[in-house]
Amino acid sequence: MALQSKYTNAEVEALIAELLAVLEKHQAPVDLSLMALGNTVSHLLSTRVSPESKAQLAEQFAKALTQSLR
Repeated sequence: MALQSKYTNAEVEALIAELLAVLEKHQAPVDLSLMALGNTVSHLLSTRVSPESKAQLAEQFAKALTQSLR
């Protein structure tokens, strides 16, 4: 069953393009890029998600990431 996002493809694509542009601007290698993005995800979970929801959202994120690579 496909999930529907409340965000348009255009909104998502624009944000991704900006994030990738920053990584390219800094000529960040893959490992540094993943480290920075991972730390960003951790920061968002720590500062914008309730303590009760953090673990579940982190698991959902990890599952979605793994599934997107298949």
